[in-house]
Amino acid sequence: MCDLCPRACKLHEGQQGLCFVRACQDGEIVLTTYGRSSGYCVDPIEKKPLNHFLPGTPVLSFGTAGCNLGCKFCQNWEISQAKPHEVRHYELFPADVVKTAQRAGCLSIAYTYSEAVTFFEYMIDTARLARDNRISNLWISNGYINLKPLLELCKVLDAANVNLKSFSDAIYRKLNGGRLQPVLDTFKTLHEQGVYFEMTNLVVPGYVDDDKMVKQMCQWILNNLGPDYPLHFLRFFPKYKLDRLPATPLSTLVRFRKLAMAEGIHYVYVGNAAYPEGSNTYCHNCKKLLIERTGYFVPTYNLNGNKCKYCKTAIPGHWV
Repeated sequence: MCDLCPRACKLHEGQQGLCFVRACQDGEIVLTTYGRSSGYCVDPIEKKPLNHFLPGTPVLSFGTAGCNLGCKFCQNWEISQAKPHEVRHYELFPADVVKTAQRAGCLSIAYTYSEAVTFFEYMIDTARLARDNRISNLWISNGYINLKPLLELCKVLDAANVNLKSFSDAIYRKLNGGRLQPVLDTFKTLHEQGVYFEMTNLVVPGYVDDDKMVKQMCQWILNNLGPDYPLHFLRFFPKYKLDRLPATPLSTLVRFRKLAMAEGIHYVYVGNAAYPEGSNTYCHNCKKLLIERTGYFVPTYNLNGNKCKYCKTAIPGHWV
């Protein structure tokens, strides 16, 4: 049995798990994509999205085939819902990843693109080596992982962005092939372990665009995590098995941002859409502009260390 994630796949010899990349070989669970990257690229860190972690800096992003959820709206379904032999790959072992990041001048490595949980051994070996070389580790994930491996991962994580796909277990089952509670448990563990993170919520029309659900989600965040972890509402675009749905109206994203801030969350952003106010960072105390973002560029920066330049309030995050 694979004990990495809540799916708990029980495999016969030669059989693959539902993630496509973990398999039973010689009576043991092995990772078949170790050192086999489906692609890597230097990205701006805001693309992860992480708005409160070393803004304006480059990050090396990489991943492999496979995923332990089956989201019907997946934007990277060509690799996340593919078996290893169906995806072109590059031989890139942990030392190669770190050297590539160093050559590119990246301060961080992001484990991303498909689902980093599925290539856990590959990720954690790379993360340990990266930490030895003073490179930050960023976990971009659906958060669908069991407690024991998550605690081990927390030892080498510097930041995470976890996708809270909805605040409904029924929708998680229908759209994602998973459950809500394990993801909420992941948030609690990251919080308890002192790992900085941000949250994303892809607003899928007809499923996740519900004011009552957003209020319940915000109340849970405030009660369990506090007001300081940034929340990103992302615009949905027709893709994969939900290609007949319309894109999320910008007005919905703007409404949800205002709703979440009215509930008490200090930092709420709008992503995948042209809305400057929803991209910028404002001090939650004096409301003045701290970080202006134009696309992935940062032309205005009004922080002194971790404090607002104007009122000296400490701003949560990791700053340049």
